Amino acid sequence: MSAATINPNEAAHFGALAADWWDPHGSSAMLHRLNPVRLAYIREQIDMHWHVDARERHPLAGHSAIDVGCGAGLLAEPLARMGARVTGVDAAPENVGAARDHAAGQGLAIHYHAGELAALPPATFDLVTSMEVVEHVTDPAAFIAELAGRLAPGGLMILSTPNRTALSKLLLVEAAERIGAVPRGTHDWDQFLKPGELTGLLEDAGLQVTDRTGLAPSAAKGFKLGGSEALNYLMTARHAG
Repeated sequence: MSAATINPNEAAHFGALAADWWDPHGSSAMLHRLNPVRLAYIREQIDMHWHVDARERHPLAGHSAIDVGCGAGLLAEPLARMGARVTGVDAAPENVGAARDHAAGQGLAIHYHAGELAALPPATFDLVTSMEVVEHVTDPAAFIAELAGRLAPGGLMILSTPNRTALSKLLLVEAAERIGAVPRGTHDWDQFLKPGELTGLLEDAGLQVTDRTGLAPSAAKGFKLGGSEALNYLMTARHAG
C-alpha cells in the first residue's frame, strides 16, 4: 500500500503550531489535557494484551512501537519511557524537528520521520498508535490499510478520533474554535468518523476491533474514559483470526 494520504493544508496547519506544542497552556493545551486519559487507556490495553502486571514500570520492554501523526512527541515519549523502541511519523517537518529536539533534551532515543508512512522502510511494529489523525488524512481507507500493514503479528493497534455527531459539531468545532480552546481550522466536522465507519475500515484492512470506549469531558478531570462516545472515542484492534 503506497497511497498518499497527507493533506498538505493539514500538515501546514499543524506544522505552524510546532514551536508551541509542548506548552501546556499554549495552542496545544487541549492535547495536554487529553494525553493522560489516552495514556491510561493505552496502558490498560497493553497490560491486557500482553498480560503485564499493572505495577510494571516498563510494560513495553522488548517491544517496538510506532506513533503515526506524532506531532511533537506527546505520546511517543511516554511510550519510550514504557520501554518501547519508538518510531514517530508526522506529516509536518516542523513537528518532527520539535519532537527530535524535545526527545534529545529528555535523553530519549526516538526515531522520528517526516512524511508519508508508506515512505518508511519496510518494518512492522508490536504497537501501532494514531491519535486524532484519521480525520485529517485525504483517504481514511488507505491510511488505515497502511497502519494495518505496519502491525506485527500478535500486535496491538490503538486509535482515537472525534465522532461525527451534532454534539461534536457544536462543541469541538464551533464552540472550541470560537473560544480558542483549539486553533481555528483544526477540525473539519465532515471528516469525522462514526465508530461503525472506523470499525468497517479496520475490518476491511483485516483487523478485528477488540475494545472501544468513549472519551468524554469531565468537570473534575477535564476528560474521562467511558460513558458517552458523542464527542470522541478510542478503539483497539488486532489482526483478525
